[in-house]
Amino acid sequence: MTNAIATVSISGTLEDKLRAAAEAGFTAVEIFDTDFLASPLSPQEVRALLDELGLRCVLYQPFRDLEGMPEPLRTRAFERIAQKFEIMQVLGCDRILLCSNCSPQSSGDRARAIADLRELGDLAERYGVTVGYEALAWGVHVNDHRVAWEIVEAVDHPRIGILLDSFHSLARGIPSQSIRDIAPEKLVFVQLADAPLLDMDYLYWSRHFRCLPGQGGFDLTEYVAEILKLGYTGPLSLEIFNDRFRANSATMVARDGLRSLDALRDAARRAIGETPAMPARAHIERVEFIEFAVIESDRGAIETLLRSAGCVPAGRHRAKAVELWRNGGANFVLNYAPEGFASAYRATHGTAICAIGLVVADGAATMARARALGIPEHASDIRTMPALRGVAGSLVYVLDVEAARTIWADEFIADGGPAGPDIGVSGFDHLAATVPNDEFLSWQLYWRSLFDVQVQTPQDVIDPNGLVQSQAIQNATGSFRITLNSTDARDALSARFLHQSFGAGFQHVALRVRDLEAAAVAMAQLGQSRLPVPHNYQDDAAKRFALSDAEAEAMRANDLLIDEDAAGHRYRQLYTRAFAKTFFFEFVERGAGYEGYGAPNAAIRLAAQNKFRDPVIAD
Repeated sequence: MTNAIATVSISGTLEDKLRAAAEAGFTAVEIFDTDFLASPLSPQEVRALLDELGLRCVLYQPFRDLEGMPEPLRTRAFERIAQKFEIMQVLGCDRILLCSNCSPQSSGDRARAIADLRELGDLAERYGVTVGYEALAWGVHVNDHRVAWEIVEAVDHPRIGILLDSFHSLARGIPSQSIRDIAPEKLVFVQLADAPLLDMDYLYWSRHFRCLPGQGGFDLTEYVAEILKLGYTGPLSLEIFNDRFRANSATMVARDGLRSLDALRDAARRAIGETPAMPARAHIERVEFIEFAVIESDRGAIETLLRSAGCVPAGRHRAKAVELWRNGGANFVLNYAPEGFASAYRATHGTAICAIGLVVADGAATMARARALGIPEHASDIRTMPALRGVAGSLVYVLDVEAARTIWADEFIADGGPAGPDIGVSGFDHLAATVPNDEFLSWQLYWRSLFDVQVQTPQDVIDPNGLVQSQAIQNATGSFRITLNSTDARDALSARFLHQSFGAGFQHVALRVRDLEAAAVAMAQLGQSRLPVPHNYQDDAAKRFALSDAEAEAMRANDLLIDEDAAGHRYRQLYTRAFAKTFFFEFVERGAGYEGYGAPNAAIRLAAQNKFRDPVIAD
């Protein structure tokens, strides 16, 4: 089964699009009619470029407004599609997409439509072309693939079949099980697109918000599974209309597109019991450590920050200038090594989070899946801890459960110093990363295709200087949580972080504690510099959450924030000031059953951080 991509999905000229598709690893493309019309290349030159790049044109699209048209528009439509058939012969393409009619001049007479399609079939026969009839979600008379199939079945012509597009079906909520009614030999082509779940005009939704499989909210696994059950072996092709993609790197979108198709096909095959071509999505047990690349001149400052957060030295690396600091169940690695990855990272980003370590159920399988999805690796010098490239060139170390049991004893000499104060840290609650706007969907696909995680409802967070988009991703048990954040607002704190640190990266580390009030008191005694919370917020929270006088006073005294879900589960937060304008800590007390991130408080926190001009991100 071939992967394909429509040229409309990526930016640039027709030549740019074809080269980007080939570079990403595609072997087949759909040529979008407008892309061809705008190209100075002749059909023969386009064919030569396809051959040079090792590409096949497997679909020409779209052709519009043919069936049920009055004269002279009907004659013009047939003459024009015959011209397309001639072009397709030169291109070596034998499939064309015919959209259901959107013209207000078209007739709703089904018999007329059937007769026109039958005549079109006779014309297509002379050119060796097969027509795929597609039900547009906004079609005037046909906007449901079940109706399109009824018409194709009635036409009963060997050159007229049905083309399925996931957006048009799933946007209208058409059950995927209805695909079972289609005769397998009549399924001409399959186009795929995901999309966020929005309530808006179908045409506008389609033209601006389509995205790659694994970046939206549609159940594409079930959709493709039903198609595979039919025995379909033709191309799975991406047709994406998205404002971000039109402005992004064509190569990045094409590479992500290939990854999304491979991951989706794998999920669909698993759903119907077929043998998969790659290991399953990796289960994350936990975040084992956060690694900082530290400039030597920042040593004193970062040690002060860690000590004020209850961390203490726990070990030194056996061969490198690397230290282990620990706070309960949270491990922090400080890397001062003058050469190697961390050295290169700090040269670009300054003192910053350069890597995270994830414990997974099966490390070897995780890496095998990453390779199958084309996720770049980094040559790790620790055999039991391979690494993948992450945001802004940071690393994601992959630790097998077994390797994680001995990694600290194997790599570090334990520090014999006194134990630090117990402030009740059980481990990492979540991480947050800021990414450029054009990479926002790409990094969502990274996590969702490789790991067994789900997304929460996306949030729009109000920064004093703009809007921040935030997408939370987590596993089923909540032992791994991450938020990805992005903004177009140049003066928003998120944008200033990107500028300050020269690119995306992890900037926010949240630690989970048993009792936040007790932890706050203990950290204040250690000299922690925390983010002040306005009294106006505290006065409102006391009433909104019916806090007792003692609870309200504790909130004020310790600069805590609070949230509560519909079931009454609570979440309390405390933030430190940002270190060198690159990262900060959050401490959370997560009540059993609470699955959010305190999103209603993000605007309060951002306003407080903006007062100090700390370029920080939204949760």
